[in-house]
Amino acid sequence: MNGVHDMGGMHGMGPIEREANEPVFHHDWERRVLALNLAAGALGAWNIDASRHARERMPPAQYLAASYYQKWLYGLELLLLEQGLLTREEVATGRARGRVSGGRVLRAADVEKALTKGRGFRLPDDVPPRFKVADRVVARNTQPTGHTRLPRYARGRRGVIDRDHGVFIFADANAMGLGPRPQHLYGVRFAARELWGPDASPRDAVYLDLWDDHLDPA
Repeated sequence: MNGVHDMGGMHGMGPIEREANEPVFHHDWERRVLALNLAAGALGAWNIDASRHARERMPPAQYLAASYYQKWLYGLELLLLEQGLLTREEVATGRARGRVSGGRVLRAADVEKALTKGRGFRLPDDVPPRFKVADRVVARNTQPTGHTRLPRYARGRRGVIDRDHGVFIFADANAMGLGPRPQHLYGVRFAARELWGPDASPRDAVYLDLWDDHLDPA
């Protein structure tokens, strides 16, 4: 979707302020938000791409003013409400009505294993690639209303396939409940001048990971 979250290439946002010795969490409530996201995600009611899309749906002014974990909290509340796991009254009062979800449970003893076991997202599916290394491609100029991993600044721009990462779940479809739609994921090189115009450095390039459905032959 063309939301305020898609900030690549936008001007006027000010400098990136780097915090020396930045802590993992600035406040205790941020720890709780991360824990709640992990525990709720373990229910299996949504996938990681749907959780990203939930945060993208935060109202623009609220999104720009929110901190990182405030965005996570908004997305979690939205998903819990949409799945019927919470009511608006429960969110407002902070008091549960005693319902049991019946889903999977992330137990305290399993948290460390869940965070450290690692996860392979590459799929074993034998899906033929549409492109090969060195092929010239153009990113599709689409304006999706749902989740997409194709940033606005690259749409309609020409690039070159730098590498084929293999077959992966197509995040755009997975986020919208349309199934995994496995396809090849490529590292695509875009010259800086192709993206930003003649004032960009001729030596620079941006590499984007894009799926088959994001690309057409140039």
